Parts: sequence; C-alpha cells; structure tokens
Amino acid sequence: MSAFTYAATSNTFAAEHGNIHYHEAGTGPDLLLLHGSGPGVSGWANFEGNLPVFAEHFRCVIVDLPGYGKSDPIEGDPIGGCVTAALALMDGLDISRAHIIGNSLGGIVGSHIAANHPDRVDRFVTIGGIGVNIFSPFPGEGLNLLTEFTEDPTRERIEQWLRSMVFDQSLVTEELIESRFKQATDPVTLATSRQIYARASIGAMAEVFRGEHSLQRVAHLAKIQAPTLITWGRDDRVTPLDIALLPMRIIPNAELHVFPNCGHWNMIERKVEFESLVKAFLLR
Repeated sequence: MSAFTYAATSNTFAAEHGNIHYHEAGTGPDLLLLHGSGPGVSGWANFEGNLPVFAEHFRCVIVDLPGYGKSDPIEGDPIGGCVTAALALMDGLDISRAHIIGNSLGGIVGSHIAANHPDRVDRFVTIGGIGVNIFSPFPGEGLNLLTEFTEDPTRERIEQWLRSMVFDQSLVTEELIESRFKQATDPVTLATSRQIYARASIGAMAEVFRGEHSLQRVAHLAKIQAPTLITWGRDDRVTPLDIALLPMRIIPNAELHVFPNCGHWNMIERKVEFESLVKAFLLR
C-alpha cells in the first residue's frame, strides 16, 4: 500500500500548452482515469481510493485535467481543452490505446475521445456525466450549488456542495471540507470553476439543452464503438438518473448499472461494488 502515495505516484508531462500533472502506478493494459469538475477536485481526490485495486491489473494513469490539481489551464473550450490534454498525455506516455474511466466531466471528456478517436479507446466506463436531462430540470441542485460557490467562495458553500454530491452524509468530514476548500480557493482552480459554472455559463448551457439543441449534447455518443459501461447513483443530485437514458439507448454497445443509496461519486460511496463491477467489465 505504501507505493500508492501521492508523492510516490506523482509525475508531470510538459505538453505544448503547459504542464499536465498525473499519477501513475501498476502494470498491464493502460487505464486512463479522468476526474470530474467542481471546487477542489483533482484526479487524486476522485480516484485515490481505487488506485490500489486497479493497479493490480492495469497501468493506471490518473490525470489532472487542465486547470485542476497541478495541471496548467488551457484557454478556450473547457471540454475541447481536456480532450486535447488527455490525448497529448497519451502520446507523451506512448499509450496508443487505453481503457478510460471518467467521472462526470471526465466521462464527458472520455465520451468525446471514444467517439472521435475510436482507435485510442479499448473499453469506456463513465460515472454519471454523459447525457441530457429528460424529466429532471436543468440545472439541478448540485450544479446550482456550484454556481453559488463560484460567486461566493466560502467554506459554508463548499460544504453545501459536498453534501449534495453524496447520499451518505458521514462522508463529508471536516478534513474533506478543509482540503477541498483550500484547493478550491486557489486562484487557478477557482478561475477554472468559474469558466464552467458561472451563472452566465450555466445559462448558456440551459439554452443548448432546450428544444432541438438538446440533441447536440448527445449526438456524438452514437459514434462510440468501444464497449461502454454507464454507472450511476440512483440518488444523484448533480446529474439525476434520467440523464442516463439516452446514452444507454444510443451508444451501440452500452450497459447501464445503477447503484442504490448512492450520489454522484459511486467510485467512493460504493467503492467495493464499483471496483468489482468495473474490474470485471474491463477484464471481460
């Protein structure tokens, strides 16, 4: 277990746009792990607990996406910048093809890589994220709390957001609140959060989700050829479960697994079940 510390796995790759920070451990087929968005989020924060299990079978690369953790930001389209960074890191590490696990934003990024660069993706796992609201309103509770934090970045607001992320409220410890608040108020991290979750940005996304434009968010999913496992928390208050319905239908080879008593972080809240499910899927 001592080999799976932050310091022992930490690495930096110098890409054209700037530095990409990542963690690497294990041997075997390549597995890229892409984190979600939000205040204080990083690759390590999302996947630290899962690394020892997956590293038994895979060469794991946990990425800090641009503007998160210790990675430099990229100007312009946030999703496109994340895709560019992920592909640049794969090239830099001589990874021609990999499995991808993506949480929320990481799932959206992974879906674009799988759709537009099918030769680079073996199997694809998403933890929420992809899809479009069918019955539930947009933005949902968790996204509204993110917007409120970016406008007024206080400790109280980040605690409110963290509590919206999980079903089991005991996971929101004082240590978690303090660590996330410290990282979230870093100027670069806060600027990255504001780029996506400022009220104007959320309003623009809401317009895209209305009428004929709503299909733009999911059109690329039909191009994904990799076997795909969609995982979701039944009690997700950030991206409600109905968002999974269109991806489940239009991704040609997709499976959907729903975890009960679980919010937005099923890799943390349902850690053992998630690891068992995903490991079996990737090794199938």
